[in-house]
Amino acid sequence: MNALSDRLEMQWQRVCSRMRSEIGEAAFSSWLKPMAVQDLTQGKVRLAAPTRFMRDWVVDHYADRLRVLWAEDNPSIVAVDVVIQRSRPPVAGRRSAGSDAADPPQPPAAAPVAAHPTDRLSVPLDPRFTFERFVVGKPNEFAYAAARRVAQAHEVSFNPLFLYSGVGLGKTHLMHAIAGHIRDHDPDRRVVYLSAEKFMYRFIRALREQRAVDFKENFRSVDVLMIDDVQFISGKDSTQEEFFHTFNALVDQGRQIVISSDKSPSDLEGMEERLKSRLGCGLVADIHPTTYELRLGILQSKSEQLGVTMPGKVLEFLAHKIAANVRELEGALNRVIAHAQLVGHDITLETTQEVLKDVLRANDRRITIEEIQKKVAEHFNVKVADMHSARRARAVARPRQVAMFLSKQLTSRSLPEIGRKFGGRDHTTVMHAVKKVTELCDRDAGFAEDVELLRRMLES
Repeated sequence: MNALSDRLEMQWQRVCSRMRSEIGEAAFSSWLKPMAVQDLTQGKVRLAAPTRFMRDWVVDHYADRLRVLWAEDNPSIVAVDVVIQRSRPPVAGRRSAGSDAADPPQPPAAAPVAAHPTDRLSVPLDPRFTFERFVVGKPNEFAYAAARRVAQAHEVSFNPLFLYSGVGLGKTHLMHAIAGHIRDHDPDRRVVYLSAEKFMYRFIRALREQRAVDFKENFRSVDVLMIDDVQFISGKDSTQEEFFHTFNALVDQGRQIVISSDKSPSDLEGMEERLKSRLGCGLVADIHPTTYELRLGILQSKSEQLGVTMPGKVLEFLAHKIAANVRELEGALNRVIAHAQLVGHDITLETTQEVLKDVLRANDRRITIEEIQKKVAEHFNVKVADMHSARRARAVARPRQVAMFLSKQLTSRSLPEIGRKFGGRDHTTVMHAVKKVTELCDRDAGFAEDVELLRRMLES
């Protein structure tokens, strides 16, 4: 049986070598290197993938070619079956697929994390979300550097690390990258990563099952606690109370905490002031909206990972047209590539526009802060320049507050980003404007009608 396993492994290495030359190093490392041979039964080779997503992608894009190459090496092979790796494969302990002979033995790059002792607390990590695959640019370089420091050092001068941004700009990617890096390079450190929602549900279940003491001991004995989307516990007093004490216990022991949110600590409405203060006492890193250059870099990197050569004009077109968030951008790229592969057409600017017409139409309708400023200025008969000026006269300040209010309501921009668009004002100024306009709408029906009219004109 060992001899058969050895032969299978050697055949797999030769197949991997050919696949690497055909699809490129980036695509090979992303999709085939993490695979492992399980067994051979009646001419069918079974390969194991660490995640369902990876299994599905390999089946759709590489399984047929793997079968052809393997049959050329061993004519008895009639099929290649790809399954999700449930347990340690029989050939565990060998080189990861496709590694050079001189490389030391190591686990697959995307090895499943189910065996980690803290997995009963953590949620699974996505093997695609690594530091190596995070495209760095000006909008995110500070957050990226802080995340790497936390991942690589046992002790840092800031605790907690608080990452915040709008939707789809890379917070969760960095959170997974930190947890994955620590588990790969320092497996003795106990890392727990989960969403604030999961934290709350587990706390409630512990109370219901009268296991509150176990809950406290479990969460207060980890080395690194990572909570995603902490804004979820806003307004949930009991969960905030428990999280506050967990936070204090870990910090007092010198344990690292990493938090992500869609707002800065001071902007978290419904959060206790003492918890806001705690969340903001470390390093707060804002991930800004992407620039054109960063979006183009992300598209180029993603194309290389997928082993697809994309026309430069198509990438430039996508980078210009889809500016809201990285998730939507990558989704559009995947859609274009999948269409081309399924239909068998070349990827061109024309086919891209046709495949993405619904996405492009939605992005074309997306309201910008500049549009809001212009429309509000026209409505109140003031200059657009007044939106950026330091003038405080009510005739200017009130329209400016309305524009800030509508920018918060109608765009996905963060409060600091909105403030920068209004002459470099602080995010607290935007918060005050939103609160003031809301109060005026409640008190003054005529003013409320004006604001509603402006909203409808902008959305039409």
